Amino acid sequence: MSSTTDEMTPSRKGGPDLEKSIPVKKKLTFTDQLRVTFKWILDPISEWLYQHDVHPNRLTILGVLGTGLSAVLAAMGHFRWAGLVFLLMSPIDALDGPLARRRGEPQEFGAFVDSVSDRYAELMVFGGLLWYAADQGQTWWAMAIYLAAFGSVLVSYVRARAQSLGMEAKVGWVTRVERVLIIGPSLLLNIPMVGVAILAMGSNLTAFQRIAHVRAQSRRNAAGKKTKQS
Repeated sequence: MSSTTDEMTPSRKGGPDLEKSIPVKKKLTFTDQLRVTFKWILDPISEWLYQHDVHPNRLTILGVLGTGLSAVLAAMGHFRWAGLVFLLMSPIDALDGPLARRRGEPQEFGAFVDSVSDRYAELMVFGGLLWYAADQGQTWWAMAIYLAAFGSVLVSYVRARAQSLGMEAKVGWVTRVERVLIIGPSLLLNIPMVGVAILAMGSNLTAFQRIAHVRAQSRRNAAGKKTKQS
């Protein structure tokens, strides 16, 4: 059974003057499910950080620097250490949001910074792998890394662009969390090419999924406008 959450949406039966709010089930994403599942861990840690006056931006910077270290290790060919550091730094990304809310700080800019730092972190890891591939003269591996990085950025861009147009695009098989759960273990297990190959295909397929999802929303919105005008 998939996890869902209730949203209140207006019923159109009876015209706009008689609209009533009724509960509608909205499916949770895998990322949202993880937040709910590990809330009992994240909230106490966030509270402890709040009590010790730790700023969310410090966590963000720490996460980026840690991922940068992972990228350097990957560039040197120390994949197991790179994977270990990467997986240790990744949970920090789940703490800055709850900590910012606990501190009562503006969430819009915090979300913006968090999203940008995530892109920097991802691309640094791909950059480290690309450096190693180029140093080893492995052209096909370098191309696969490029495709993985290309798809990962495009997945995030499609969602951001959709949101700017008033639509949502959180669907898809390989979102940010899945990418972390693919590249981290593949580095730790010393099989980075497997993770890269999965991301090269999966992230680009996810981008196309989101494009199709936005296209469907756009058509529904256009049909709704025509119905109202008629």
